[in-house]
Amino acid sequence: MMQNNFDFNHLLRRGVAEVIVEEEFIARLKNGDKLRLKEGFDPSSSDIHLGHMVGLRKLRQFQELGHEVVLIVGDWTAQIGDPTGQSVTRPVLSYEQVKSNAETYMQQFFKIVDRSRTEVRWQSEWFGEFSLADVLKLTGRFTIAQFLAREDFNKRFTAGKPITLTEFIYPLLQAYDSVQIQAGVEFGGTDQKFNLLVGRELQGMVGQQPQQVLMTPLLVGTDGAHKMSKSLGNYIGITEAPAQIFGKVMSVPDNLLMDYFTLVTDVPDAELAEFRTEIENGANPMALKKRLAREIISQLYDKSAATAAEDNFVRIVQNKETPAEIPEFRIIPGTLSIPGVMLDAGLVKSKGEAMRLIQQGGVEIDGNKITEPNYPVANGAVLKAGKRRYVMLVE
Repeated sequence: MMQNNFDFNHLLRRGVAEVIVEEEFIARLKNGDKLRLKEGFDPSSSDIHLGHMVGLRKLRQFQELGHEVVLIVGDWTAQIGDPTGQSVTRPVLSYEQVKSNAETYMQQFFKIVDRSRTEVRWQSEWFGEFSLADVLKLTGRFTIAQFLAREDFNKRFTAGKPITLTEFIYPLLQAYDSVQIQAGVEFGGTDQKFNLLVGRELQGMVGQQPQQVLMTPLLVGTDGAHKMSKSLGNYIGITEAPAQIFGKVMSVPDNLLMDYFTLVTDVPDAELAEFRTEIENGANPMALKKRLAREIISQLYDKSAATAAEDNFVRIVQNKETPAEIPEFRIIPGTLSIPGVMLDAGLVKSKGEAMRLIQQGGVEIDGNKITEPNYPVANGAVLKAGKRRYVMLVE
């Protein structure tokens, strides 16, 4: 697998934030080493989104050069909870929840990476029998001072905010994964830098060749403010229906368009440069957003699904037409609690969300905006919530 004449510039630049140590990494690639490429995922929710896709796409690119991907399912650390102390972003889960989420992850990983060239490992293989002696031996290799050098730990310590011992242990467990599978390269987002480097250091301590580190940028979610996260509701799931993906992509803020094109599509760099020029010259971003949506859906489904999703968007959203097929929800006609109907029909996640939509003018019955929660409904009425959610109310 000699790659001396291969141009690594695109591979190690596009969709890559930082490589440690780049010279060593390139040397190993040029030597023809078959590398074990590690990336870990804590199944803290049941779905993978475009933020995960950034790293998975990079792994697939290396697979196509003959390297081996090792996906670590964090079925053990997912039960610990959030290592940054922000429980809203990673709640403590039961073993049953972790296993259920992990099974879903398994189905979704392989929409992007090549199953035949992927080794899947579960942390419980080595942590299931981990003893207190093993924990003490592992923690004894590092100092508190080393961990306080981590930026978020340092800020919280300086501000007098609590840091639990569990949070210190979490990076060690992730590092131990690298030792167990003898990782050659570990992939992760830029927010994982400290943890990735701990893995590199631990490998050196136990006599293994330290792993290289490849960090990918964090994809900002559809809210334009925070890292894409299912818990924050600013995500685009890779198994969502094509029409839903298309609609969500169209809501991506204009200033993030080029980031999305760069990180989750294969549109050539030269064409991306043309897109940037168009945006700088004040072009309407609508056409580019449609192109972005088609590129993403074509990867996750196929081109025909992308075309159908675009046609659906144009008909329903741009031309304000009612969809040809609307799911039915059974009611007893009369004056109904619309928030209750919306919740039971699956149009919203809570009655509070339904009330907010009503107050914002985002709920219609047969084309009429409603302003009160109780509304007279006849058999066959069409209830519309937001831009793309419809249900026909029938007896």
